[in-house]
Amino acid sequence: MADISTVETTLTVPDGVELYTKRWKPTGTASSLLVFVHGFSDHCNAYGDLFPTFARKGIEVVSFDQRGWGRTSPSRPDHGQTGPTSLVISDIASVIESVLPSPVPVFLMGHSMGGGEVLTFVDRGPPAILSQIRGFLVEAPFIAFHPSTQPTWIKVAVGRLAGKLLPRFQLTNTIEPTLLSRDPQVQKDYVEDALCHDTGSLEGLAALIERAEDLASGKVSVHEGRGEGGKTRLWVSHGTADGVCDFDGTKKFVERTKLEDLTFKIYEGWYHKLHAEPGKDRETFAEDVTNWILERRDPETTAKPML
Repeated sequence: MADISTVETTLTVPDGVELYTKRWKPTGTASSLLVFVHGFSDHCNAYGDLFPTFARKGIEVVSFDQRGWGRTSPSRPDHGQTGPTSLVISDIASVIESVLPSPVPVFLMGHSMGGGEVLTFVDRGPPAILSQIRGFLVEAPFIAFHPSTQPTWIKVAVGRLAGKLLPRFQLTNTIEPTLLSRDPQVQKDYVEDALCHDTGSLEGLAALIERAEDLASGKVSVHEGRGEGGKTRLWVSHGTADGVCDFDGTKKFVERTKLEDLTFKIYEGWYHKLHAEPGKDRETFAEDVTNWILERRDPETTAKPML
């Protein structure tokens, strides 16, 4: 098994905020580069062996703690202060821009909240940056709440109003650990991780819900011609037993997305953190992602749709 190296640093974005970033680098020359966007109440060091596994396969990973989360915002007053969607998009663009130009193909991937952000980025991101991304991947993207966690429309409406009046007001939105993975150790690790603080600002939570609604309604969508070479290559994955982000919401999104290179990978009976499911499952997930990326090192590669 090849050794890897890691590099931690910060990236100063246009408004002066310093984003904590980390790289997982192969020992030899990387064949591809993956920029990864984490989810709600999450941070880039909470993905277990996923990124080291990619690096051992020759895929360099660059990830960061979004503003409001992890080591970017360790102080309680800054927890969940993600800002509006325009700022989220700008931060993702800054991280991608920091690795450009790249001698190897660049891919963009997001999990949960980060998956919804990646899909939104495909629609609203800067064309000059999108045109340098070989492919996009999302894991259990937040397009719709699972029915068991769906807030009432009254709560959403009140939250939006409050978000405009008190944007920085913080609210705890606890994710039930048993819904994240079938692995009890993963559940325990989540509870004990102080950087997974379950705290969002009203402005950030309102933007999160609005992004999901826009994706679910088709107001925001993924079109052909957004990626490198005028092709949008998209890999979507979701577990059917996800109790956090609704599988059916993702399925409906995929069904109305028309791309030449579109893969929808369904994991029967899996929970929310596909990368942290028990036993061999997490290895299967990492292998599926790796294969999809490596198969697209050649810009002319276009796989048949898998729906």
